[in-house]
Amino acid sequence: MSAVELIDVLPQHSFNESALWRYLDGTLAGFETPARLSQFQGGQSNPTFLIATPQRRFVLRKKPPGHLLPSAHLVEREFRVLRALESQAVPVPRAYLLCEDPAVIGTAFYVMDHVAGRVFTNVALPDLAPPERRALYEDAVRVLALIHGADWRSGLADFGKPERYVARQLERWSKQYLASQTEDHRSMMQLMEWLQANVPQADETTLVHGDFRLGNLIVDSRAPRVVAVLDWELATLGHPLGDLAYACMFYRFPQNQMLGGLAGLDLAALGIPDERELMELYRAHARRPALEHLKFFRAFSFFRSAAICQGVYARALQGNAADRRASEHGRVARIAADIGWEVANGGD
Repeated sequence: MSAVELIDVLPQHSFNESALWRYLDGTLAGFETPARLSQFQGGQSNPTFLIATPQRRFVLRKKPPGHLLPSAHLVEREFRVLRALESQAVPVPRAYLLCEDPAVIGTAFYVMDHVAGRVFTNVALPDLAPPERRALYEDAVRVLALIHGADWRSGLADFGKPERYVARQLERWSKQYLASQTEDHRSMMQLMEWLQANVPQADETTLVHGDFRLGNLIVDSRAPRVVAVLDWELATLGHPLGDLAYACMFYRFPQNQMLGGLAGLDLAALGIPDERELMELYRAHARRPALEHLKFFRAFSFFRSAAICQGVYARALQGNAADRRASEHGRVARIAADIGWEVANGGD
Protein backbone atom coordinates (compact mmCIF):
# COMPACT_ATOMS: atom_id res chain seq x y z
CA MET A 1 0.00 0.00 0.00
CA SER A 2 1.27 3.46 -0.86
CA ALA A 3 -1.86 5.56 -0.38
CA VAL A 4 -2.64 6.44 3.23
CA GLU A 5 -5.86 4.63 4.20
CA LEU A 6 -8.53 6.58 6.09
CA ILE A 7 -11.59 5.00 7.68
CA ASP A 8 -14.52 6.14 9.78
CA VAL A 9 -13.62 6.39 13.46
CA LEU A 10 -13.77 2.91 14.98
CA PRO A 11 -16.49 2.54 17.63
CA GLN A 12 -13.97 1.57 20.32
CA HIS A 13 -11.99 4.77 19.63
CA SER A 14 -14.85 7.25 19.33
CA PHE A 15 -15.02 10.26 21.62
CA ASN A 16 -16.87 13.55 21.96
CA GLU A 17 -15.80 15.40 18.82
CA SER A 18 -17.65 18.56 19.82
CA ALA A 19 -15.56 18.73 22.99
CA LEU A 20 -12.41 18.41 20.89
CA TRP A 21 -13.48 21.18 18.52
CA ARG A 22 -14.21 23.49 21.46
CA TYR A 23 -10.78 22.79 22.96
CA LEU A 24 -8.88 23.27 19.68
CA ASP A 25 -10.78 26.44 18.82
CA GLY A 26 -9.03 28.20 21.66
CA THR A 27 -5.63 26.51 21.62
CA LEU A 28 -4.60 25.51 18.07
CA ALA A 29 -3.56 28.29 15.71
CA GLY A 30 -5.07 27.80 12.26
CA PHE A 31 -7.90 25.57 13.45
CA GLU A 32 -11.42 26.44 12.34
CA THR A 33 -14.75 24.73 11.98
CA PRO A 34 -16.44 22.99 10.35
CA ALA A 35 -13.96 20.17 10.98
CA ARG A 36 -14.15 16.50 10.08
CA LEU A 37 -12.51 13.62 11.91
CA SER A 38 -11.42 10.34 10.30
CA GLN A 39 -9.09 7.60 11.50
CA PHE A 40 -5.88 6.30 9.94
CA GLN A 41 -5.99 2.56 9.35
CA GLY A 42 -2.79 0.83 10.43
CA GLY A 43 -0.61 1.31 13.45
CA GLN A 44 -1.11 -0.94 16.40
CA SER A 45 -0.70 1.27 19.42
CA ASN A 46 -1.92 4.85 19.66
CA PRO A 47 -5.06 5.63 17.62
CA THR A 48 -4.30 8.31 15.04
CA PHE A 49 -6.80 10.64 13.39
CA LEU A 50 -6.93 13.19 10.58
CA ILE A 51 -8.54 16.51 11.38
CA ALA A 52 -9.66 18.21 8.15
CA THR A 53 -10.70 21.87 8.28
CA PRO A 54 -11.60 24.19 5.40
CA GLN A 55 -7.99 25.43 5.13
CA ARG A 56 -5.71 23.05 7.05
CA ARG A 57 -5.12 19.44 7.94
CA PHE A 58 -3.81 18.26 11.30
CA VAL A 59 -3.09 14.85 12.82
CA LEU A 60 -4.17 13.84 16.33
CA ARG A 61 -2.53 10.99 18.27
CA LYS A 62 -4.09 9.76 21.48
CA LYS A 63 -3.79 6.99 23.99
CA PRO A 64 -6.19 4.08 23.47
CA PRO A 65 -9.03 3.58 25.94
CA GLY A 66 -9.10 0.90 28.58
CA HIS A 67 -6.50 -0.57 30.90
CA LEU A 68 -2.96 0.09 29.67
CA LEU A 69 0.29 -1.65 30.52
CA PRO A 70 2.78 0.39 32.56
CA SER A 71 4.99 2.72 30.46
CA ALA A 72 2.98 1.99 27.29
CA HIS A 73 1.23 4.45 24.92
CA LEU A 74 3.15 7.48 26.15
CA VAL A 75 2.00 10.10 23.66
CA GLU A 76 3.61 12.66 25.95
CA ARG A 77 7.02 11.23 25.02
CA GLU A 78 6.18 11.28 21.32
CA PHE A 79 5.26 14.96 21.56
CA ARG A 80 8.45 15.77 23.42
CA VAL A 81 10.79 14.10 20.94
CA LEU A 82 9.04 15.73 17.97
CA ARG A 83 9.47 19.13 19.59
CA ALA A 84 13.15 18.45 20.34
CA LEU A 85 13.88 17.37 16.75
CA GLU A 86 12.20 20.33 15.04
CA SER A 87 15.47 22.25 14.86
CA GLN A 88 17.61 19.26 13.83
CA ALA A 89 18.17 17.41 10.57
CA VAL A 90 15.76 14.53 11.25
CA PRO A 91 12.58 14.97 9.16
CA VAL A 92 9.59 15.06 11.54
CA PRO A 93 6.15 16.68 11.52
CA ARG A 94 5.78 19.88 13.50
CA ALA A 95 4.09 19.21 16.86
CA TYR A 96 1.67 21.94 17.96
CA LEU A 97 0.11 21.08 21.30
CA LEU A 98 -0.14 18.41 23.98
CA CYS A 99 -3.28 17.95 26.08
CA GLU A 100 -2.82 15.80 29.17
CA ASP A 101 -6.30 16.48 30.57
CA PRO A 102 -8.46 13.35 30.12
CA ALA A 103 -11.58 15.45 30.64
CA VAL A 104 -11.35 16.75 27.04
CA ILE A 105 -11.65 13.51 25.01
CA GLY A 106 -11.01 10.80 27.60
CA THR A 107 -7.23 10.36 27.24
CA ALA A 108 -4.11 12.44 26.70
CA PHE A 109 -3.46 13.46 23.08
CA TYR A 110 -1.31 15.71 20.94
CA VAL A 111 -1.78 17.46 17.60
CA MET A 112 0.85 17.74 14.89
CA ASP A 113 1.10 18.90 11.32
CA HIS A 114 -0.22 16.70 8.53
CA VAL A 115 2.61 15.76 6.16
CA ALA A 116 1.43 14.75 2.70
CA GLY A 117 3.04 11.76 1.05
CA ARG A 118 2.99 8.00 0.68
CA VAL A 119 3.26 5.21 3.25
CA PHE A 120 4.58 1.82 2.12
CA THR A 121 3.59 -1.12 4.28
CA ASN A 122 4.89 -3.80 1.89
CA VAL A 123 8.69 -3.90 2.24
CA ALA A 124 9.00 -5.41 -1.25
CA LEU A 125 7.68 -2.08 -2.61
CA PRO A 126 5.69 -3.57 -5.52
CA ASP A 127 4.47 -0.12 -6.60
CA LEU A 128 8.02 1.10 -7.32
CA ALA A 129 10.58 0.34 -10.01
CA PRO A 130 13.89 -1.30 -8.98
CA PRO A 131 15.91 1.97 -9.02
CA GLU A 132 13.26 3.65 -6.85
CA ARG A 133 13.30 0.75 -4.40
CA ARG A 134 17.04 1.02 -3.97
CA ALA A 135 16.86 4.80 -3.61
CA LEU A 136 14.18 4.59 -0.93
CA TYR A 137 16.04 1.96 1.11
CA GLU A 138 19.21 4.01 0.87
CA ASP A 139 17.42 7.16 1.99
CA ALA A 140 15.72 5.36 4.88
CA VAL A 141 19.04 4.15 6.26
CA ARG A 142 20.46 7.65 5.80
CA VAL A 143 17.62 9.01 7.95
CA LEU A 144 18.22 6.32 10.58
CA ALA A 145 21.82 7.48 10.84
CA LEU A 146 20.55 11.07 11.21
CA ILE A 147 18.41 10.00 14.16
CA HIS A 148 21.40 8.39 15.84
CA GLY A 149 23.49 11.46 15.14
CA ALA A 150 20.96 13.90 16.62
CA ASP A 151 22.08 16.01 19.57
CA TRP A 152 20.00 14.33 22.27
CA ARG A 153 21.58 16.48 24.95
CA SER A 154 19.69 19.43 23.48
CA GLY A 155 16.20 18.98 24.89
CA LEU A 156 16.34 15.23 25.56
CA ALA A 157 19.12 14.85 28.12
CA ASP A 158 16.66 13.34 30.61
CA PHE A 159 14.59 11.50 27.99
CA GLY A 160 16.03 8.18 29.13
CA LYS A 161 18.87 6.77 31.14
CA PRO A 162 22.10 6.95 29.11
CA GLU A 163 23.45 3.65 30.42
CA ARG A 164 22.51 -0.07 30.55
CA TYR A 165 20.00 0.34 27.70
CA VAL A 166 20.01 -3.32 26.65
CA ALA A 167 19.68 -4.68 30.18
CA ARG A 168 16.84 -2.29 30.95
CA GLN A 169 15.07 -3.10 27.67
CA LEU A 170 15.33 -6.81 28.38
CA GLU A 171 13.77 -6.27 31.78
CA ARG A 172 11.03 -4.01 30.43
CA TRP A 173 9.94 -6.13 27.51
CA SER A 174 10.20 -9.39 29.45
CA LYS A 175 7.77 -7.92 31.98
CA GLN A 176 5.52 -6.57 29.23
CA TYR A 177 5.50 -9.93 27.48
CA LEU A 178 4.71 -11.88 30.63
CA ALA A 179 1.99 -9.38 31.58
CA SER A 180 0.26 -9.87 28.22
CA GLN A 181 1.08 -13.58 27.73
CA THR A 182 -1.85 -15.68 26.55
CA GLU A 183 -0.09 -19.03 26.01
CA ASP A 184 3.21 -20.76 26.71
CA HIS A 185 5.76 -20.41 23.91
CA ARG A 186 9.03 -22.24 24.46
CA SER A 187 11.08 -20.27 21.90
CA MET A 188 10.30 -16.97 23.62
CA MET A 189 11.29 -18.25 27.04
CA GLN A 190 14.54 -19.72 25.66
CA LEU A 191 15.28 -16.50 23.78
CA MET A 192 14.80 -14.37 26.89
CA GLU A 193 17.16 -16.63 28.83
CA TRP A 194 19.83 -16.52 26.07
CA LEU A 195 19.67 -12.75 25.81
CA GLN A 196 20.06 -12.30 29.54
CA ALA A 197 23.21 -14.42 29.44
CA ASN A 198 24.75 -12.64 26.44
CA VAL A 199 24.29 -8.90 27.02
CA PRO A 200 27.26 -7.03 25.44
CA GLN A 201 29.45 -5.29 27.99
CA ALA A 202 30.23 -2.32 25.74
CA ASP A 203 27.68 0.49 25.91
CA GLU A 204 26.91 3.61 23.88
CA THR A 205 24.10 6.12 23.80
CA THR A 206 22.19 7.90 21.05
CA LEU A 207 18.59 8.81 20.47
CA VAL A 208 16.86 5.66 19.17
CA HIS A 209 13.49 5.50 17.45
CA GLY A 210 12.55 2.05 18.70
CA ASP A 211 10.25 1.11 15.80
CA PHE A 212 12.10 2.30 12.70
CA ARG A 213 10.65 0.64 9.58
CA LEU A 214 9.21 1.61 6.20
CA GLY A 215 5.65 1.64 7.53
CA ASN A 216 6.56 4.43 9.94
CA LEU A 217 7.98 6.70 7.24
CA ILE A 218 6.18 9.19 5.03
CA VAL A 219 7.70 9.20 1.55
CA ASP A 220 7.57 12.14 -0.85
CA SER A 221 4.62 11.89 -3.25
CA ARG A 222 6.86 11.94 -6.32
CA ALA A 223 10.35 10.88 -5.27
CA PRO A 224 11.75 7.95 -3.23
CA ARG A 225 12.72 10.28 -0.40
CA VAL A 226 11.73 10.23 3.27
CA VAL A 227 9.92 13.43 4.31
CA ALA A 228 8.83 12.49 7.85
CA VAL A 229 9.47 9.85 10.51
CA LEU A 230 6.39 8.92 12.56
CA ASP A 231 5.44 6.84 15.62
CA TRP A 232 8.01 7.86 18.22
CA GLU A 233 6.23 6.15 21.11
CA LEU A 234 9.13 3.76 21.75
CA ALA A 235 11.86 6.37 21.34
CA THR A 236 14.41 6.66 24.12
CA LEU A 237 18.13 6.97 24.70
CA GLY A 238 19.81 3.70 23.81
CA HIS A 239 22.17 1.69 21.67
CA PRO A 240 21.98 2.58 17.96
CA LEU A 241 22.72 -0.96 16.77
CA GLY A 242 19.57 -2.18 18.47
CA ASP A 243 17.67 0.28 16.27
CA LEU A 244 19.56 -0.83 13.17
CA ALA A 245 18.97 -4.55 13.79
CA TYR A 246 15.28 -3.89 14.41
CA ALA A 247 15.06 -1.96 11.13
CA CYS A 248 16.52 -4.98 9.31
CA MET A 249 14.23 -7.68 10.74
CA PHE A 250 12.11 -7.83 7.60
CA TYR A 251 14.97 -9.55 5.77
CA ARG A 252 14.26 -12.66 7.86
CA PHE A 253 10.48 -12.49 8.04
CA PRO A 254 8.65 -14.68 5.49
CA GLN A 255 7.04 -12.75 2.66
CA ASN A 256 3.55 -14.08 3.48
CA GLN A 257 3.80 -12.95 7.10
CA MET A 258 1.39 -10.20 8.12
CA LEU A 259 4.02 -7.56 8.78
CA GLY A 260 5.69 -8.37 5.47
CA GLY A 261 9.13 -9.76 4.77
CA LEU A 262 11.76 -10.37 2.12
CA ALA A 263 12.90 -13.89 2.99
CA GLY A 264 13.23 -15.95 -0.20
CA LEU A 265 12.85 -13.05 -2.63
CA ASP A 266 15.37 -12.17 -5.35
CA LEU A 267 16.59 -8.89 -3.89
CA ALA A 268 19.00 -8.15 -6.74
CA ALA A 269 16.17 -8.38 -9.27
CA LEU A 270 13.98 -6.18 -7.08
CA GLY A 271 16.72 -3.59 -6.74
CA ILE A 272 16.66 -3.86 -2.93
CA PRO A 273 19.99 -3.88 -1.05
CA ASP A 274 20.57 -7.07 0.91
CA GLU A 275 20.98 -6.96 4.69
CA ARG A 276 24.76 -6.76 4.73
CA GLU A 277 24.77 -4.02 2.09
CA LEU A 278 22.16 -2.01 3.96
CA MET A 279 24.10 -2.30 7.19
CA GLU A 280 27.27 -1.22 5.43
CA LEU A 281 25.43 1.82 4.03
CA TYR A 282 24.35 2.65 7.56
CA ARG A 283 27.89 2.22 8.88
CA ALA A 284 29.16 4.68 6.27
CA HIS A 285 26.42 7.25 6.99
CA ALA A 286 26.95 6.90 10.74
CA ARG A 287 30.74 7.04 10.28
CA ARG A 288 31.27 3.98 12.45
CA PRO A 289 34.47 1.93 12.20
CA ALA A 290 32.51 -1.31 12.70
CA LEU A 291 29.15 -2.84 13.63
CA GLU A 292 29.65 -4.94 16.76
CA HIS A 293 27.57 -7.72 18.38
CA LEU A 294 25.15 -8.00 15.46
CA LYS A 295 24.07 -11.53 16.38
CA PHE A 296 22.94 -10.36 19.80
CA PHE A 297 21.16 -7.27 18.48
CA ARG A 298 19.38 -9.26 15.78
CA ALA A 299 18.08 -11.77 18.33
CA PHE A 300 17.25 -8.93 20.71
CA SER A 301 15.18 -7.21 18.00
CA PHE A 302 13.04 -10.27 17.33
CA PHE A 303 12.51 -10.61 21.07
CA ARG A 304 11.27 -6.99 21.25
CA SER A 305 9.05 -7.53 18.24
CA ALA A 306 7.52 -10.63 19.80
CA ALA A 307 6.84 -8.76 23.05
CA ILE A 308 5.30 -5.80 21.22
CA CYS A 309 3.09 -7.99 19.03
CA GLN A 310 1.97 -10.01 22.02
CA GLY A 311 0.85 -6.79 23.69
CA VAL A 312 -1.13 -5.81 20.57
CA TYR A 313 -2.76 -9.24 20.55
CA ALA A 314 -3.68 -8.96 24.23
CA ARG A 315 -5.30 -5.56 23.56
CA ALA A 316 -7.22 -7.10 20.65
CA LEU A 317 -8.66 -9.70 23.02
CA GLN A 318 -9.73 -6.82 25.28
CA GLY A 319 -11.29 -5.02 22.32
CA ASN A 320 -9.26 -1.80 22.40
CA ALA A 321 -6.42 -2.30 19.88
CA ALA A 322 -5.87 0.48 17.32
CA ASP A 323 -6.04 -1.71 14.20
CA ARG A 324 -8.73 -4.06 12.95
CA ARG A 325 -6.04 -6.66 12.13
CA ALA A 326 -4.60 -6.67 15.65
CA SER A 327 -5.94 -10.13 16.47
CA GLU A 328 -3.43 -11.61 13.97
CA HIS A 329 -0.51 -10.41 16.06
CA GLY A 330 -0.58 -13.44 18.34
CA ARG A 331 0.72 -15.48 15.42
CA VAL A 332 3.26 -12.77 14.56
CA ALA A 333 4.59 -12.86 18.12
CA ARG A 334 5.19 -16.61 17.85
CA ILE A 335 6.94 -16.25 14.47
CA ALA A 336 9.20 -13.46 15.76
CA ALA A 337 10.15 -15.49 18.83
CA ASP A 338 10.94 -18.54 16.69
CA ILE A 339 13.16 -16.53 14.34
CA GLY A 340 14.89 -14.83 17.25
CA TRP A 341 15.72 -18.18 18.82
CA GLU A 342 17.05 -19.44 15.45
CA VAL A 343 19.27 -16.32 15.21
CA ALA A 344 20.58 -16.90 18.74
CA ASN A 345 21.56 -20.44 17.82
CA GLY A 346 23.15 -19.52 14.49
CA GLY A 347 26.23 -17.62 13.41
CA ASP A 348 26.62 -13.93 12.70
